[in-house]
Amino acid sequence: MTNTEETSAPASPDVESPLAHLSAETLDRLAEEFDAIHDEVYASLGDKDRKYIKSVIAAQRQLVVAGRVILFASSSKPAWVAGTACLGMAKILENMEIGHNVMHGQWDWMNDPDIHSSVWDWDTASTAEAWKHSHNYIHHTYTNIRGLDKDLGYEIMRIDPKQRWHPVYLAQPFYNALLTVLFEWGVALHDLDLESLWAGEKSPTQVLEELKGIAGKAKAQFVKDYVGWPLVSAAVFGLAQVAMRGKLPQPKTSRVAGLLRRSGRWGAGADLADRWLPGVEKTFLSTLLADVTANIIRNVWAHAIIFCGHFPDQTYTFSKREVENETRGGWYVRQLVGSANIEGSPLFHIISGNLGYQVEHHLFPDMPSTRYSEVAPKIKDICERYDLPYNTGRFGQQWWMVHRTIARLAFPGGKERPKPGPYRSSADPTGEVAPSEAARFRSRMPSDHPAAGPEHEGGGVAVDPPPR
Repeated sequence: MTNTEETSAPASPDVESPLAHLSAETLDRLAEEFDAIHDEVYASLGDKDRKYIKSVIAAQRQLVVAGRVILFASSSKPAWVAGTACLGMAKILENMEIGHNVMHGQWDWMNDPDIHSSVWDWDTASTAEAWKHSHNYIHHTYTNIRGLDKDLGYEIMRIDPKQRWHPVYLAQPFYNALLTVLFEWGVALHDLDLESLWAGEKSPTQVLEELKGIAGKAKAQFVKDYVGWPLVSAAVFGLAQVAMRGKLPQPKTSRVAGLLRRSGRWGAGADLADRWLPGVEKTFLSTLLADVTANIIRNVWAHAIIFCGHFPDQTYTFSKREVENETRGGWYVRQLVGSANIEGSPLFHIISGNLGYQVEHHLFPDMPSTRYSEVAPKIKDICERYDLPYNTGRFGQQWWMVHRTIARLAFPGGKERPKPGPYRSSADPTGEVAPSEAARFRSRMPSDHPAAGPEHEGGGVAVDPPPR
């Protein structure tokens, strides 16, 4: 079953799409302006951008090291909290500002053999290949087109009144809460696209191969986070305890000792275990809990940022009929009004992968994320001049609207909530942008690579907007 089918008779009158008042000539002018903004940024990419992404990667790795070292003392509550916080933040940075954006091809222009969409993988359950196809290609090409964008409710939730209701949606507030905690696993299963299997568009062999990929990622994460690092922490504590001749604080009894005594044959071994193993066992379990918590922190944050950027009241969805014969300008406008920004501090934007600028990200998915704040005023200026909305709101506001919608549309009916009007600002227009230099700067990138990033041929990864 899919959640992207339309009802034959919507429960409420349609809210007019912003596309309705734009002529073909206006859409062409819009395309030229958006292309010019993209090209101006690409013409200015250089050492400052390169230093930024490398510094973020270095900072993320330093956080991992700090977290792991602190968790050697995870049996101490302050150390557990500090180590878990470092590890949770490292996982957020790796997932959002680094992994998501590198695999979008945002840094392919550097031709760095390590920081490239064709070779990067991330510490999450989705395989790079499946995610790049389902997200970069399907979602960013068909954004908010009902029946085509499989990220519209992730095929398990009704988040638009035009989607046909089914009794299974009664439970969507509950499985949305579950998805929040297990988001990486939900995304991985979503990327399998089982609907294509039922439709005969995907072979069982292909699904099995993708399942093997997910199983491999799951095994790697389980071994690393839930076996390997807890064992390392426990071993370090054990060595320290030996060096300190048993003077480090630890529980009085060992779980292993209890098992030995119950066996009735290893009394001496149980006494030895009681002396040396209580702290080792506690450190192992504390580090295990810290790793579980860090993964949940990353999942909850990623879920919140992604849902707040796609499903607030301000965003529009589209029927297949509305986008027939879509031009490049029409594609740009659909990206503009089908996403929403989240207002926040510079730190907020870094740890959200700069997806607080979801509007700019959908307009320019291959633009380095640090440039979104730079181009945002230019996008607002375009919105003001062409009477288009610019969707944005505080984090709390966006989060509340998303979860209110999920709760309401679990039941039959529902109506579209009011949409924002054209953007208005007292700021001066930003002025003209530089002429296009797209051809020269796109030649920097290895466009013939079989898995090159968006707006470049290869591997089913590229966004596929109408041509210029």
